[in-house]
Amino acid sequence: MVLASPTPLRNEKILTLDIPIIDLSAERSTVSKLIVKACEKFGFFKVINHGVSYETIVKMEAESLNFFAKPAIEKQAAGPPNPLGYGCKTIGFNGDMGEVEYLLLGTDPSSIDIKSKFISTDPKKFSSALSGYVEAVRDLACELLDLMAEGLWVQDRSYFSRMIRAVDSDSCFRLNHYPPVITKDSALTTRVGFGEHSDPQILTVLRSNAVDGLQISLDRDVWIPVSPDPAAFCVNVGDVLQAMTNGRFVSVRHRALSNTSKARMSMAFFGAPSLTAWVSCPPEMVTESSSSPSLYRAFTWAEYKAVAYSLRLGDSRLELFRNCTHERDDTIAAQQKVA
Repeated sequence: MVLASPTPLRNEKILTLDIPIIDLSAERSTVSKLIVKACEKFGFFKVINHGVSYETIVKMEAESLNFFAKPAIEKQAAGPPNPLGYGCKTIGFNGDMGEVEYLLLGTDPSSIDIKSKFISTDPKKFSSALSGYVEAVRDLACELLDLMAEGLWVQDRSYFSRMIRAVDSDSCFRLNHYPPVITKDSALTTRVGFGEHSDPQILTVLRSNAVDGLQISLDRDVWIPVSPDPAAFCVNVGDVLQAMTNGRFVSVRHRALSNTSKARMSMAFFGAPSLTAWVSCPPEMVTESSSSPSLYRAFTWAEYKAVAYSLRLGDSRLELFRNCTHERDDTIAAQQKVA
């Protein structure tokens, strides 16, 4: 159990909206258009008939729950998170706090094998479950990215997905566990489990147990609850994909809440490029005219990652990589208009 901090959530507006649910078994061109629309409006959607087997999911969930059920001293043997490993409450390098314990893991086979020895009493079983799950959700992420490219009329359909498929991809996998929160005030039934943030990577594929808590925000202090769905994966756009689509897709801000009655667990695959990969728009997303100028300068994932991890949770990051040339052009145009 986690003892809640005395600070309640600030006054916020909760808005109920229908989150897009996309059936991947539908006609491909239709699916592609629906995904693009969801990424533009929400930066977030759910997918059903996704092709990840029930057996693969159940095995990973069972191994995850077994780990978090261990005594604290045994879980700490898998940490500290620097950056991979077990952590509790301190979410990021910069002291971001939340009512959460987590396990952050790499996705390459050698990293999985090494870490499994400190996570499970049956390392081969854990390693097999994790490797099978990562492979399945990576394939799903790549398929979604290919569908996005098609919907955006990008000639190179693998422009986005090949960055995740690269052998030196910096993708990672994270297990979050939010224990029930003990509070002296019965009226305060929720606390922030994982604070407001956007994901810095390309794409996130998330699954959680049947407990509420995930929320997305399209406007400041306005939150949209995302209901849990055992048949679906949640998918959200990351900062890198927003930059690669020249701002057409939205890297959605989101958070997770803990509650007093039930534990919540989520499993998230973060698809990322290799550290040396250059992030830039495909040519179809940029024009020389003022209608679609390049909004972000080219940068490496290592460069952006360093900035992302140096800031506090919730701080703006992508704005630091705005294309200064076009910002200067916009300023000049505005000054001329005023004159």
